[in-house]
Amino acid sequence: MSAVPPTSSTTSREPLLVAKGLSKRFGGLQALKDVSFEIRKGEIFGLIGPNGAGKTTLFNVMTALYIPESGNCLFNGVELTRLKPYQIAAQGMARTFQNIRLFASLTALENVMIGQHLRTKAGLWGAVTRNQATRAEEARTEARALELLNYVGIGHVANEVASSLSYGDQRRLEIARALATGPSLLALDEPAAGMNPSETVVLRSLIEKIRDDGITVLLIEHDMKLVMNMCDRVLVLEYGQVLSYGQPHDVQHDPRVIEAYLGKGAAQDPLLHPPATPQNPSTHD
Repeated sequence: MSAVPPTSSTTSREPLLVAKGLSKRFGGLQALKDVSFEIRKGEIFGLIGPNGAGKTTLFNVMTALYIPESGNCLFNGVELTRLKPYQIAAQGMARTFQNIRLFASLTALENVMIGQHLRTKAGLWGAVTRNQATRAEEARTEARALELLNYVGIGHVANEVASSLSYGDQRRLEIARALATGPSLLALDEPAAGMNPSETVVLRSLIEKIRDDGITVLLIEHDMKLVMNMCDRVLVLEYGQVLSYGQPHDVQHDPRVIEAYLGKGAAQDPLLHPPATPQNPSTHD
């Protein structure tokens, strides 16, 4: 049995998350303006844009760290923008952060066990008395945590302190901890940042495995090659607004996207858009 149980309707293309007209302002800065999109069940959805485009702001609005001035975000039909972050996690959305946020002095196993607290039942009395039910639940939690560590490929470091792990293993530990909440949508904030090419290959394989096992993935990433090669659809932001939205091939050939990333005039550069290879001439006049 898979370490990550599949969710229902994984292969359907029904909307899982629907954002409509999201706007957010910080003083005189319009960080988001009328952003709308949907993430479908069973896909890897990419969110990209130049530095300062509003990606992290959008991510934080979706996960209730920020409250938008207007618009809404529905997850499985539930309005998210007024919930607390822990309530969003309970609804089935888990996230990682751009800057690693592990419990550095705890072991990898303990970090993942903490991620399961939303799904455990033992209360304060059980923790104090250490009754049979509490001990049994703790054993199940530990077994599940080890299962998830093996799933992301770092089971061999289960008992090592998180701060002693390599950068790539810390990233995978964050993903394991997020998976411990039992999400139907896993939101990853620049998981490949700081990784070398071989670590990025391993990360891509892991993300695709997570998707194949029934969890929808939202990927915020600067690595354009990674996004274009693995995402089903992509949303591009610029200055807090939707610049392009669609399948990777269409997005990466959108002149507005090329200009945003490479500068004005790049969209017309013949080196970026070589002419089509001519067909073999006919042997008949």
